[in-house]
Amino acid sequence: MESAPAIFAGTVFSLFGGGLLAWTVTCVRLHRPLAHGVRPVASATLASVVAVIALAAGTWCFTRL
Repeated sequence: MESAPAIFAGTVFSLFGGGLLAWTVTCVRLHRPLAHGVRPVASATLASVVAVIALAAGTWCFTRL
């Protein structure tokens, strides 16, 4: 039963990270702003870093099974 929280957290982190990364790539390719009032390079970099961190956290949760 202790693996259920790790599976849930890993799934949530992985889905969030993957979705954020897909959204970031789509916005950058279409030259759409990621955040209003922020430089495009800075917002794309920050969103990409957060997405990679979320994917890493999901991977870490899955390794704890």
